[in-house]
Amino acid sequence: MAHVVILGAGLGGMAGAYEMRAALGKEHKVTVVNESPDYVFIPSNPWIAVSWRKRSQTSFPIAPPLARKGIDFVCQRADKIDAANNRVHLADGSTLDYDHLLITTGPKLAFGNTPGAGPHGGFTQSVCTLDHAELAQADFEKLAKNPGPVIVGSLPGASCFGPAYEYALILDTELKRRRIRDKVPMFFVTAEPYIGHLGLGGVGDSKGMLESELRNRHIKWITNALTTRIEDGKMFVDELDDDGKVKKQHELPFVHSMMIPAFSGVDAVAAVEGLCNPKGFVIIDDNQRNLKYPNIWSAGVCVAIPPVEATPVPCGTPKTGYMIESMITAIVHNVREVLEGKAPTHKGTLAAFCLADMGDTGAAFVAIPQIPPRNITWFRKGKWVHWAKIAFEKYFIYKMKNGTSEPFFEKTVLRMMGINRLHEAPPDKK
Repeated sequence: MAHVVILGAGLGGMAGAYEMRAALGKEHKVTVVNESPDYVFIPSNPWIAVSWRKRSQTSFPIAPPLARKGIDFVCQRADKIDAANNRVHLADGSTLDYDHLLITTGPKLAFGNTPGAGPHGGFTQSVCTLDHAELAQADFEKLAKNPGPVIVGSLPGASCFGPAYEYALILDTELKRRRIRDKVPMFFVTAEPYIGHLGLGGVGDSKGMLESELRNRHIKWITNALTTRIEDGKMFVDELDDDGKVKKQHELPFVHSMMIPAFSGVDAVAAVEGLCNPKGFVIIDDNQRNLKYPNIWSAGVCVAIPPVEATPVPCGTPKTGYMIESMITAIVHNVREVLEGKAPTHKGTLAAFCLADMGDTGAAFVAIPQIPPRNITWFRKGKWVHWAKIAFEKYFIYKMKNGTSEPFFEKTVLRMMGINRLHEAPPDKK
C-alpha cells in the first residue's frame, strides 16, 4: 500500500484528493494536511469585502466530505518536510510518512517586501484570504460612513492581477448603489507595464477593453508603479518609464486601499534544499515532478513558472483555475503510472481561462498557451460573464462539498464559451 500525502486543501488540494482517491482505489491511502479546518472558495473574496457574501456562503468544514470519500484529514500546519526520509513534521510535534507527496500549499503573501503593506501591521487591505477579506469588509464599511480617496492595485512582484481589477470594479459598483461614488476618488496603481497586461503580456484586446472600463468608471491609473512605501493614509509610488527609470513620483492619499502583494513559497516548502527556486516556488518538470525528489509533485500557485517577459517593475505569471486543475489531473495519472511501475507521461495544460466579475458586468479571457505566441487568444466582456462567475462559484462549492472530481473548467466554462476542444477558437459572443 502506498501513502499519498497532500499538503494544502485549496482548489488544487481538495480536487487532487478526490481525483487521487478515485484513481488509486482503496488499496492506497490518501491524507490531506491543512492548517485550517475549512475549505475556502478564494475567488469569492472580493464579494466578501463589499458585503455581497458571508463566510458561511463561501467556506465549509473540510473533514466531513473527505471522510465520506475515505480520505484522511489532518488539521495541522506542516512545519518541516524531511524530503530525504519521506516525512512531514507537523506543528503539534507529530509526523507523517509518505510514499508520494503532493504540494498544493498556495503562496506565502510577501507583504513585507513593501514597507507598510498588508492588513497586519500595515495600512492596506487584501482579498487573498477569507480572513483578510473580512478585514477589508470592515474597512470598507468605515469608508462608506466617511467617504474619501481609494487606491486599488498590485504591489511590485505581484502575479495575481485579476482580483485587483475585480475588486476595483466591484467596489465602484457598490459605491454607486450606496449613492456615494461621487465622494470617492479612485486610483488603480499597478506593477503591470500597461492596463490589461495581467502578467500574461495582455490577452487579445485586454488593454483597450480594461482601459475603457476604468475610464468609463472614472478610475485613474498608474502603471509601471513601483510602490516604495505606505504610511497611514498615504502611498508613495515611483512611476517608471519603459527603461525602468523614474518618470514621476506620486504621493497618493487614501482612506481605503486594497493592494495585491507579491507571492513567495511557504516556509516549510521553501526550506527544503533543492526543492525550490530562490523565491520558494517548487521546481517541477513537464510531468509536475520535482527534479531532485521524484516522489514529490506540485501544482498551483506554489510551482515555479517564469515570467512571460521582463518588465520595468517585476511582474509574475498567474496560475489560473483551469491550469491548476489540469496540473492536478496530470499528477494523479502520473502517480498511478509510477505505482504501476511505469514512467510518468501526463502533462498539465499551460492555458489560462478566467472569468472576472466587474460588479454589474464581467470579462472572460482564454489564452492557449498562456505564454505568447498563442494558438488561441480570446477576450470578451458582457453581463453573461457576471452571471457565469456566480454560477461557477455555486457549482464549484457544490463540487467540493460532494467530492466530485470532474474538471469543471473544461466541461462547463469552455463549452459555455463555445470551445469543445482546446485547439478550437471560441465564436464571437455578443
